[in-house]
Amino acid sequence: MAYDLDPALAPDPKHSPDPASPLAFLLLVERFYASVIRHAQSAENGLGGWLLYVGEMDENGRALMVAANIAGAASLDVSADSVAQKQSIHDGVADFLVTDLSEALRILKNEIRKREPVAVCVAAQPAFIEQEMLERGVLPDLVRELDFGSAPDSTRAALTFGDSPVLVAPIGPAQNESLITWSVDEAPAQWLPRLDVIAMDYLAPDQSASAQVARRWLHLAPRYMGRLARNVRVLRCSTPAANRIAQRMRAGVASGEIPIVVRIDFI
Repeated sequence: MAYDLDPALAPDPKHSPDPASPLAFLLLVERFYASVIRHAQSAENGLGGWLLYVGEMDENGRALMVAANIAGAASLDVSADSVAQKQSIHDGVADFLVTDLSEALRILKNEIRKREPVAVCVAAQPAFIEQEMLERGVLPDLVRELDFGSAPDSTRAALTFGDSPVLVAPIGPAQNESLITWSVDEAPAQWLPRLDVIAMDYLAPDQSASAQVARRWLHLAPRYMGRLARNVRVLRCSTPAANRIAQRMRAGVASGEIPIVVRIDFI
């Protein structure tokens, strides 16, 4: 189902995001976030003090690193691709790019001790770093789950670390949940925060675990997504809440409170 506050711009209900679009990446981040945050004792405290091993810096790896930051975990990924390394820094996916495991562990241990999120990329082959991690007794709390039927031999994280870590894979909304997106083409830095407040106001009274997870996401995702999602938001919440948020945003545009076109979609 899709809504647009300008009827002339109403999208095709069968529309799905371009796989290369910022929205598609944001949706992937959100699905990984939903997977990792469920292991936290509370969404408010997040996964501070946890270590996530991502493995290869492919598209899923990039999304998982961002999701880990939002969830509050420290994350480590590995890539021998110099272009991917530089892009991860440029996009803000990785906070640090280092050349060996020792330097990565120094950064990770410092932030884990403070229970702060951090994303570190090592410029190396994953299999080499995984073997060194085992030799040094570095056991992550979370490890990205891989499809071993199609994954290259070098990305073997889940097999390498055996049964010790929790495996992470993206998860979609539950039956009683919806994914709502809103976007603007005009002055997003001014108007997206106003729209975010509308959504947060509806979530604030709800003290359920799912609402806490949604509030953390809505509060932190824009910070860690940065320019990758500068004009769009995604939110997973109960279907009734998503409908009320959409209605309130439509009313804000109709009244002139928000004097721009706002596109709202349910995915």
